[in-house]
This record gives sequence, C-alpha cells and structure tokens, in this order.
Amino acid sequence: MVPSLFLAHGSPMLAIEDSEYTRFLETLAGQLRPKAIVIFTAHWESETLTISSSNDTYETIYDFGGFPPELYTIRYPAKGSAAIADLVAERLTRQGIAVQMDMKRGLDHGSWTLLYRMYPEADIPVVQVSVNPYLPASEQYRIGEALRGLGQEDILVIGSGVTVHNLRIIKWGQTTPESWAVAFDDWLIEKLEEKDSEALFDYDKQAPYAQAAVPRPEHFVPFFIALGSGTEGEASVIHRSYQYGTLSYLCLQFS
Repeated sequence: MVPSLFLAHGSPMLAIEDSEYTRFLETLAGQLRPKAIVIFTAHWESETLTISSSNDTYETIYDFGGFPPELYTIRYPAKGSAAIADLVAERLTRQGIAVQMDMKRGLDHGSWTLLYRMYPEADIPVVQVSVNPYLPASEQYRIGEALRGLGQEDILVIGSGVTVHNLRIIKWGQTTPESWAVAFDDWLIEKLEEKDSEALFDYDKQAPYAQAAVPRPEHFVPFFIALGSGTEGEASVIHRSYQYGTLSYLCLQFS
C-alpha cells in the first residue's frame, strides 16, 4: 500500500542540482516502491481529462528554455501502461468524469524531473494525466476522489505542481522565503489540519496572498487532486523549503 502525494516540481534544475529538496526526493523514493505511478502534471492542460495510454517508451519533453545544456541531454525512458490507464479511465468515467486517451504525448518536465530524481532507473510504469485548470477546486478534488483506493493496489498517485508559483516575482539568488509565501502555505497546512475542505475549496477568497501565490491555478490544482485521492482527512507535511524567495517546495502526503 502506498499513499497519495503532492510533490512540488519547481524549477527544471531539480533534475541536475544537489539540494535539500532533491535529497528528500531520493530518500522518499527509497521508502516507496509502487508497481505503477499515475501522475497529474501541471504542464499538460486540456479541457477533457486526458490519459496517456500507450505501453511504449515515453519521449522526454523539454518544455522549457534557457537552462544549461546538460539538462537537455537527460532522458527518462519510462514505459507507459495501457492496463493502468484503462483502470484510471474506468474509475473516472464511473463517477461521470469525461476522459480521453492519448497514445503519443511524452513526459513533460512536470513529470520526468521529479521521477528522474526518485526512480532514475525509469523501471516503474508511468501513466501521465492532464489537468483542466478552469474547473473549480471542488471538482479537482472529485477527480482525485474517483481514484481513491489505488494506493491499496500499490499504484502511486502524484499531483505534480507547486503551491506558491509566481514566476513574475521570483527573487533570483534569494535564499530566504518571502513572508507572504510562507503565510499562504501556513494557511493551507492549518486548513488541512482542521480538515476544513470548504475553506480550501474557497482558497482564492480566503487564503492570505492567494492572488500572489496562485496567479493562475494550473500548478495548484494537482494539490486538490492528490488531496482527493488520499484517505479522507489524513494529511501530513513531508517536506517544506523555498527557492528564489517565492517558489515553494511544500510536499504533502495523503495516506
């Protein structure tokens, strides 16, 4: 049995840098050995939830620019799993959630940078799933809820995003976090501890500095999907750090 996770994918540099966070990911992976991974990535948006459904080896997508050449030489040749993709699709459609299948798309950096640090051998089947950032938070939660119980089958559900993600106000070189970024994450943790899902669903109105932390929701909705897919009410912080002043590496486990 494995938990559901919300993991921050932050900067693509996490694939090659040595940091407190990359060491955490490696340690975490040593504690979890799932038979398959289902990962919802903030870097694949679609109106209809789309599921990678091929058994083939994924192409590694470099959906970023301006980084060191070393980053573009990395390959993450994980294979897909049509059987797990079908299982995910069946559970979602059973709850009235429309899905479509995709046989061609590779792994974007919201998926492979994390998985490269966690499972560098690329020997665990991966099913990548898109997000629709325009759905309300309660509907994102319902998507995750439809997958609740996959952990009991040793299928690891990961929501890959970032809680505080505003690239316009990043403080390059700053090693201490901005107080407003900390305050937003503090509020999330407090509401999780209180099991106040209604407040969480209304984060854009209730959370301090919500507009600065989440100027666009695509990186935040994987949090709600991971929350929904875990055991109801059981949340814990498994890592917390910050980079460039405002980029949060808050990670959560829903077990």
